[in-house]
Amino acid sequence: GDDAMEEDEGGEEDASMAVVLHEDKKYYPDAEDVYPDAQTMVQEEDTQPLDKPIIAPIRTKHFDHVEKKTPVTPYTAQYLADVSSNPELIRNVCIAGHLHSGKTTLMDCLVRQTHSFGSKLESEFEKKWDMCEDMRYLDTRIDEQQRKLGIKSMPMTLLLPNTKGKNYAVNWLDTPGHVNFIDEVAAAMRVSDGLLLVVDAVDGVQLNTERVVRLACSEGLPIVLCINKIDRLVLELKLPPQDAYFKLKNVIDEVNALVQQWGGVVGSCVGEEAGGELTPANGSVVLASSLFGFSFTVEQFATVYADTYRNFPAKELAARLWGDFWFDEASRKFKRTAPPGGGVRAFVHFVIEPLYKMFSQAVGEDPKELSACMSTLGISLNKKELTKDVKPLMRTIFSGFFGNHSGLVDCVSKLLPSPARASEPFVRLNYTGELNTEVALDAMKGTGEGPLMMQIVKLYHKPDCASFDAFGRIVSGTVKVGDTVSVLGEGYSLDDDEDMTVKTVTDLWLYEGRYRIPIDKASAGMLVLVGGIDDSIIKTATVAHNGVHTDEQCIFRPLQHPTRSVIKLALEPLNPSELPKMLDGLRKVNKSFPLLSTKVEESGEHLVLGTGELFLDCVMHDLRQMYSEIEIKTADPSVSFCETVVETSSLKCFAETPNKRNKITLISEPLEKGLAEDIEAGLISTSWDRKRQATFLQHKYDWDVLAARSVWAFGPESNGANVLVDDTLPSEVDKQLLGHVKDSVVQGFQWGTREGPLCDEPIRNVKFKILDATVDASPVHRGGGQIIPTARRVAYSAFLMATPRLMEPVFYVEIQAPADCITAIYTVLARRRGHVTADNPKPGSPLYNIKAYIPVVDSFGFETDLRTHTQGQAFCLQVFDHWAIVPGDPLDKSIVLRPLEPSPAPHLAR
Repeated sequence: GDDAMEEDEGGEEDASMAVVLHEDKKYYPDAEDVYPDAQTMVQEEDTQPLDKPIIAPIRTKHFDHVEKKTPVTPYTAQYLADVSSNPELIRNVCIAGHLHSGKTTLMDCLVRQTHSFGSKLESEFEKKWDMCEDMRYLDTRIDEQQRKLGIKSMPMTLLLPNTKGKNYAVNWLDTPGHVNFIDEVAAAMRVSDGLLLVVDAVDGVQLNTERVVRLACSEGLPIVLCINKIDRLVLELKLPPQDAYFKLKNVIDEVNALVQQWGGVVGSCVGEEAGGELTPANGSVVLASSLFGFSFTVEQFATVYADTYRNFPAKELAARLWGDFWFDEASRKFKRTAPPGGGVRAFVHFVIEPLYKMFSQAVGEDPKELSACMSTLGISLNKKELTKDVKPLMRTIFSGFFGNHSGLVDCVSKLLPSPARASEPFVRLNYTGELNTEVALDAMKGTGEGPLMMQIVKLYHKPDCASFDAFGRIVSGTVKVGDTVSVLGEGYSLDDDEDMTVKTVTDLWLYEGRYRIPIDKASAGMLVLVGGIDDSIIKTATVAHNGVHTDEQCIFRPLQHPTRSVIKLALEPLNPSELPKMLDGLRKVNKSFPLLSTKVEESGEHLVLGTGELFLDCVMHDLRQMYSEIEIKTADPSVSFCETVVETSSLKCFAETPNKRNKITLISEPLEKGLAEDIEAGLISTSWDRKRQATFLQHKYDWDVLAARSVWAFGPESNGANVLVDDTLPSEVDKQLLGHVKDSVVQGFQWGTREGPLCDEPIRNVKFKILDATVDASPVHRGGGQIIPTARRVAYSAFLMATPRLMEPVFYVEIQAPADCITAIYTVLARRRGHVTADNPKPGSPLYNIKAYIPVVDSFGFETDLRTHTQGQAFCLQVFDHWAIVPGDPLDKSIVLRPLEPSPAPHLAR
């Protein structure tokens, strides 16, 4: 037994003493021992591409100012939503005017009245307001703040009291003032019921003021006026009080002349007939200084006197405060004629002089006397306020004296219609279907009970820039979160319902510029932001409940823009493999700008078309930074041309179809002057019946009865500036057979006019007449495949036989500059084929206003050039005005072009 034990011990000893090779040593347990169930995979090589980081950083897009926490308002969000559900208490107001007339700062005053953002340390708004700096709360994009001008129209719903303390839910739409962004104004006006026109007291009516008034008149919106920056009359121009009155009167007269010229409507109370004019006497003019935070109407000022002296009604005094009224101190009566010594007008005496005194007190008095003086007006100033700089001090004094902006709310709530009143004219003007159908009649009532009808006019990008929220106006009916709706695009009609998608409403918000208030349901008259329906919308859309009245539901007409996109920019991605990203970006940026259009040339080149250099600069910023996030190369900007004729075809042109069985004969000639513009403006339309068309053409353009009754089509679109007329006689041509191929001929004509024979640009201002036609009796031989290309070919030959010419777009330029710059301006314009049409001094200011025309081709860089030559004193704005014929014959063979030479290297920098 002992031996056996010894052997065992020896065996154990041998096991521990055994030689273990280096590679077999096992210091730690294997993974299989520790995790017996785990599966181990060995990958041969790194499958993740080298340009992708192993852990990608989280990138957040930051292009907008957004409130981190919802500001405090004196009303709850629920109360605001409840008031908004009553159409009688809503006012939808578009604020528009010229660049830098103070639209956004006027909105700042209203934001100040209704919002509290916390302490000065945590809120930029409070800090800037206290220092009297520009906040521009509704310029929500960071690039808008950097450029110091608005790019997008921005809605904001506020609950504001009038002078009697009654609250209204006012949907303000703050629009850009730069003339390049007039498309944003058109979108805002479509959903508004009235226009608050903001005009600078010093500059008066300018280029964009005219455009805005014209647009409002075409949309049928009533207008009220706000003359802003009246402090400039005192502090900059230093006008005597009497002159300040005449300057204000001059501005009001200019605006009235504009409104009458374009047949506009001035805001009027319920029950009054429209047709008055803008005047402070009826409350349709508000005077304001958004820098110093005050606005008032004459009646509001009269109320201050009535409250102080308490023995007369404010309305009676207000009626005598504007116009030719003089106050006779001796008899204490108002007179219609000036007293013998030439007294002071009532407005100057009671309104302007007290304002001037307050300005001079604030600027010149020492703090003690100022404090005593202000306490007589009921304004108490503490020590800290008295030691402020002049600007913040004046803001404190004036906002204390005038209190809140109830005069402005009075003007808007009394003189502009509520959605309940405005729905009928809105539907009559904008609905494309029959007005006697049930859908249209319900929409005209504008109540929350009928079927849903909503027009979407704009898309606002979400913070991630990947998708959009749709902004629009509910014309009638009610929409709730979770509803299934039909989204009808611009191409939808009862015959062709391809442009229709069914979506679910995921969110509804009231849009407040820098924050949003979520709501569960929205009813007629409200302006809301809708989530979840943006996929199929490109520019505008009509939204209705799915499956309700689908057999008679039509759309609201797309936006009518007062200008055109004529500047082209060709794009390509720096890295060709990123083309899909660029196309996706183009699709998004096309949704974001109402007047941008994108197209692909036959050469495969991608083009964007815009209204001006600033517009395209903003488009390229959005495309590069926000939507595609890639490097994009652009070519030099170019211009879209048109082709036209200046004489009648020198001989009849005919073409036969490929099967030699049909023959069409055409001639072309220029259209009558003005007809092309009338067709584009929609003053005549192919949807009218024959008789109405004929009457228009006979009376206005002296067409003969036969021609006027046989207009076949306009081209290239239904409102294109070319006309196709059937001038054949029943004795020579079988009209019935010709009628069978009418559609094909029209298609050929529209194809031909879309891309002309000279350089593939659209044809314009040409009338094509069909003189003769031989059509085969058998339908097999006269199909579209035979007729359409033939009609296009014969249109081309008739066009080329009629002395063709190119047309180029021309900008109208308005320049403001001091008198000593005028010669420099003439020189710069002359170098660019421009010419001045007028140069007038601006009344009451040291500037001149110069009006000129410049071809768009030569306008690139004009603004920079102008500033260089005038040491930065001239300021110009350009807007498309008309088409002009390019001098020279495009078919002239005697002109020899120099062969292309390579450019020197320094010239190729981009």
